[in-house]
Amino acid sequence: MSDWQNAALEKMEELATSKAKLFQSAKPFPHIHIDDFFEKNLFDELVDEFPLDSDPIWEASNQEGIQVKLRSNWVRESDLPPITREVTHLLNSGAFMKPLAKLTSIEKLISDPYYTGGGLNCVKRNGLLDIHVDGNWHHAMGVHRRLNVILYLNKNWNTEWGGALELWNQDLSSCKKAIDPIGNRLVIFETHDLTFHGHPSPLQCPDGRSRNSLILYYYTAAPRPTSQVVVEKPHRALWRKRQLKELS
Repeated sequence: MSDWQNAALEKMEELATSKAKLFQSAKPFPHIHIDDFFEKNLFDELVDEFPLDSDPIWEASNQEGIQVKLRSNWVRESDLPPITREVTHLLNSGAFMKPLAKLTSIEKLISDPYYTGGGLNCVKRNGLLDIHVDGNWHHAMGVHRRLNVILYLNKNWNTEWGGALELWNQDLSSCKKAIDPIGNRLVIFETHDLTFHGHPSPLQCPDGRSRNSLILYYYTAAPRPTSQVVVEKPHRALWRKRQLKELS
């Protein structure tokens, strides 16, 4: 195992040991973020290999007022850029998921080799992501989505551009926490039918800049607690501006 992998796992072990209560008591729902998660050289390589807008790996989501972004459409392992592939393998490994389970008190986590809904994301000027709750079910594996992990890939991010990850309360009356998408910041949060989040204001970064991230999801074979379930049937994302309905 390389030095950067060992360093990241050690950081995750420390987080699980010292911050589990902080994660589980966080409002409006369990979450945490840690800065400078990977060694600087490794992070620089991740940013340098981030695909260009013209790369065929991107698929566009252009639902006005709901989600306007690019998302990677990975089909096979060779689709992933080499450093991104190594980082993704680490974050999907048992060595990472063991402390992740300890931190979150969600046992028997399962990573997603299909990268369903996850992968690289790119939001350009005027892009956005309406407040929503995530889909609850992985059809290919037959498991329940439980956690989101986001690694931001933005060097020299200006917070005046917007793009903060907003965490909202259950009645959708207000944002209770905003987390800026600062480069090398790792965000971990529970996902269920009441964990409303997004970045709903159009991004104001200059042309040529974008809000970039790597997103992974984690699942369990066991269902979510009933207190986290509003819609029992399998569903995709439910959007605030769609009155908590899926996109048609």
